[in-house]
Amino acid sequence: MKVLGIDTSSKVAAVAIMDEDKLIGEYIINSNKSHSEKLMPIIQEIFSQCNLTVDDIDLVAVCIGPGSFTGLRIGVATAKSIAHSKQIPIVCVNSLETLAFNMNLSKGIICPIIDAQRNDVYTSKYTWENNSLLCIEDISVKNIDVLIDQIKDRYEQIIVVGDAVDIHKEKLESLNNIYISPNSHKVPRASSVCQIALEKYKNNIIDDYMTANPLYIRKSQAEVEYEERQRRMGENG
Repeated sequence: MKVLGIDTSSKVAAVAIMDEDKLIGEYIINSNKSHSEKLMPIIQEIFSQCNLTVDDIDLVAVCIGPGSFTGLRIGVATAKSIAHSKQIPIVCVNSLETLAFNMNLSKGIICPIIDAQRNDVYTSKYTWENNSLLCIEDISVKNIDVLIDQIKDRYEQIIVVGDAVDIHKEKLESLNNIYISPNSHKVPRASSVCQIALEKYKNNIIDDYMTANPLYIRKSQAEVEYEERQRRMGENG
């Protein structure tokens, strides 16, 4: 079974093709180009370099968020289009479990943090048990100072990973029980998306082009501002 993995949950665009027994190819582009500019060329290039076509793909794996609202829409829409055109299933993977999976078989607590703006982060907690990644705290939005207060006195080693690590690095480095993941593991990897998706597929956790949707957690800034304008118009009306 060949899996096409797509992750556009951050400014990183990541695409991978994985078989059940090997990683065939992976592209990770961390640049300021928009996902609308870089995603399709990456997909076309990886198929070309791997001597494959979309007809060889049996399953589409896509990161659904939380993360960049625009990026998620582009990535999920692309995955749905491929799945629809080829009538193949989709497996949805959240961005926090993908980042945690990068720290394969680490000891301690893995705490992915993704920038949610306004000093907030999307976060959750994971641990490895019997060679499986387990979620031990659900996804939430927290102020970074609140999160630091919650983890600073824990006796376990806390491994932090994700794009918010660099933003809040000074605060994180002040804690004795924090381990900051290396740059190679800090960014989203589509190979992790593929690996998680294969396990979910084996457990019959499957979506399709109708049911796969972005996981936003909270409203975008544009939606908040629009609702505020509507509220003011109503008050003035």
